[in-house]
Amino acid sequence: MTTDQADQVEQTEKAGQEERLEATRVVAASPARIFALLCDPDGHVTIDSSGMLQAADGDAVRAVGDSFVVHMDREALNDRPLGRYDVTVEITRFEQDTLIEWTPTSAKLQPSVNHHFGYRLRPTEDGTGTEVTSYCDWSQIHERYRSAGIFPLLQEGALRATLGILARTVERGA
Repeated sequence: MTTDQADQVEQTEKAGQEERLEATRVVAASPARIFALLCDPDGHVTIDSSGMLQAADGDAVRAVGDSFVVHMDREALNDRPLGRYDVTVEITRFEQDTLIEWTPTSAKLQPSVNHHFGYRLRPTEDGTGTEVTSYCDWSQIHERYRSAGIFPLLQEGALRATLGILARTVERGA
């Protein structure tokens, strides 16, 4: 992705900020090392700060349309009585070492919610690390969920905490 393309993506994303949370952190690891973790289903479980992600099944993702299953436990947040359930993580945007985005889907939630999570990676100017932006975007959710007033599902602090765990995970042995 060129710098102009990255800037265009960022401008498009900022247009929907009222329905989007973001957190950014510089991590002392290469974009490739971070991206590899984000493509691994178990990597998502490893860095989750909410405690909801219990386990994952599936292969590492490599393209838009790839998916894997995550076994969830909403009781970790104690906010909604959903208990244990599975979601399928479907990759909606994929640019190697730069951008990965997904939407969680579930047969129990119909129509599909259509909220998106993702990470945008940019090497630091000095080349010593990567600026990692984590986001949750609910600007395209189905009206059924919008009118329920349940978004955002997570707070910015959860995104920041996950970035901290991501940093700790990839910086070890980097």
